[in-house]
Amino acid sequence: MILKSLEFENYRNLEHTVIYPDEAINVICGENAQGKTNILECIWLFTGGRSFRGAKENEMIRFGEKYSKIKAEFFSEERDQKIEILIQNGKRKSTLNDVPKQYLSQIIGKFCAVVFSPNHLSLIKDGPEERRGFIDGALCQIKPSYAITVTKYKKILNERNALLKDIPHNRELEDTLEVWDRRLAAEGAVAATERIEYMKKLIPTASAFYDGISSGREKLELQYKMNFGGKENMTLQEIEKILYNSLKKRRQDDIYCGYTTAGIHRDDIIVRINEKDSRIYGSQGQQRSAVIALKLAEAATLGRSKGESPIILLDDVLSELDPSRQDYLLRRLSGMQVFITCCEQNVRAENIIKVNEGIIDCVEKKTDFPDD
Repeated sequence: MILKSLEFENYRNLEHTVIYPDEAINVICGENAQGKTNILECIWLFTGGRSFRGAKENEMIRFGEKYSKIKAEFFSEERDQKIEILIQNGKRKSTLNDVPKQYLSQIIGKFCAVVFSPNHLSLIKDGPEERRGFIDGALCQIKPSYAITVTKYKKILNERNALLKDIPHNRELEDTLEVWDRRLAAEGAVAATERIEYMKKLIPTASAFYDGISSGREKLELQYKMNFGGKENMTLQEIEKILYNSLKKRRQDDIYCGYTTAGIHRDDIIVRINEKDSRIYGSQGQQRSAVIALKLAEAATLGRSKGESPIILLDDVLSELDPSRQDYLLRRLSGMQVFITCCEQNVRAENIIKVNEGIIDCVEKKTDFPDD
């Protein structure tokens, strides 16, 4: 997959510009708070996902303007394609190949990218929600229907939680939990099955990358842990049954707490290094190496599933890594289209994009490099 052109209008602080990236490494450099990450965020939005910075739609519109519009021309599935996204009134509307899409989810899987930001370096340190988000985001690009499943699950979960809060004030409502438990178990089982199958592909790839990063001195192990007692070798029907039974068993606890204590929304990915929980016992270097391995494995798994490499977005990550990890990361991304933000242009690149107060004031393409 290759991004051929990128245009933004009223997007954050960026001046209206069209960028024509190189097919290899593109370095976006400039001082802090000039708009470098805005460019990566703009590219990421074409995947159909939310901002990797957690921004709301209105925050992505230039101050004083009523809308923002971004466009991309890209080569994928052996043909030229284009996406346009309009951000207005707190919503995003998309057009794919001149065909308006009713829902943003309809463009998921068409434009594929993997983003690696400083926030991801805490993927191991933070709580289960971060790791669930990692696997769900990766799965949505491979299988867009998964996004629909997760959305349904969250809606049912919210309805059940609202009911749990009402039951203490209206006890006859307790009987209606049966309906919600059945629905939550059904959607949860589908999502859990997809997560398990994805992990089977991700685990050996991530372990191999970690082996390379550590020069074979350490071993990375990953495990998808279901909080409701499910096991990886269970069928869809078996997972649905055990999830339903768990919900039923915990009903009184849930009513007391006012929220659902069992389900895929409480699952986790256990990351072990040399058989020890990396979240508790891993050094900072080990945790960063594990994250690099996970993100590289995400890109590789996505590439195998789609039959073409995704676009790689590195947001000020290299400065957080020592030279050996920088070198390993860049070598493994060879052959992919990569966008890297940094304060100083210290990465060998085919294309250098300079940003100053939102203005793309210099775009250089380099075809010849001096000898080391």
